[in-house]
Order: sequence, then structure tokens, then C-alpha cells
Amino acid sequence: MADLSVLKNIVRTGRVSSVNAGNRTARVTFEDKGQSPLVSGELKVIKNPPFIPAKGAAQRTESESGGSGEAAFAAHSHAVKIAPWLPSPGDYVLCLYIPTDDGDGFVIGGI
Repeated sequence: MADLSVLKNIVRTGRVSSVNAGNRTARVTFEDKGQSPLVSGELKVIKNPPFIPAKGAAQRTESESGGSGEAAFAAHSHAVKIAPWLPSPGDYVLCLYIPTDDGDGFVIGGI
């Protein structure tokens, strides 16, 4: 049977302290243990819903044509860029840890 302290740390919540967009990882600060805050190692972000515009990035889409012949519906484009979700520093997230000694874990989504 697993040690109870290990089981209590499998699912944790905390605030994102930094994000590495290139690696799709985040560091999370946990303040739920009644001691000084603990900052995680880099946790892989696994929540990846489609069609989320990137926060603070230039937004764009492909050109569209209206097809009706009316000037109001002439060819146009919208400024939207679709990107996988990543948390931002300060976001409150849910984390899942593998109950082993190496401390591997994941950010599985925002709360």
C-alpha cells in the first residue's frame, strides 16, 4: 500500500510562476502546505483543447469571400491566430504527479 503522504501529493493545485512555451512546460508555486511556498520543477502542460486564440499574440485567419456579390460581403480576413492552450503566470492550475521518487508531473488544466 502506498504511503499516505505520497497519495496526498498526487493531485495538487497552485499558481503558475513561469511558462516555457517552447517546451510546453510550466513551473507552479504550491502554497497549500502551511510552510514557505514550494516551486515545482518544469511540469509538462497536457491540456491541449483546439481553437484557443493565443493570449496577447497577433490574431489572424485565412481570407474569406462572401460570395453574394454585395460589397459588404466582399473578400475579407479576420485577425485570429489559433494556438494550443498554455497557462499564463498567475493562473490557478490543477497538477497531477506520478507517485515515484523522480517528481515527474503535469499541468492538466486551469481551474
